[in-house]
Amino acid sequence: MRDAAASPDAADLDAVFHALSDPRRRDMVTRLSHQPLSVSDLAEPLGMRLPSAIKHLAILEASGLVTTEKTGRVRTCRINAAALTNLNAWIARRETALNAAFDRLDEAIADFPWDPDT
Repeated sequence: MRDAAASPDAADLDAVFHALSDPRRRDMVTRLSHQPLSVSDLAEPLGMRLPSAIKHLAILEASGLVTTEKTGRVRTCRINAAALTNLNAWIARRETALNAAFDRLDEAIADFPWDPDT
């Protein structure tokens, strides 16, 4: 059995889950999935000051979920679809394993002798 902590993508997944653990960062990711936005546009609906928004964006950027580009005085943020693809692949592997376990449980239950009178 492979050690999950030793897998090359374990640290990346940890960073993504950490980034998504905060509801404000999840909100930012949701809005960025629709279109690129400036830091100000991300901060305003959350009632967040720019320094706080920048700290949250640094975590999102470190996780690979978001990229930023500065043009003049405006920093534009974009979602990084590749990071979401890796997360989806990890979730799909867990789902496959769980479905297989439930299938085995169904088979075991079907083979279990059942007497409705007891």
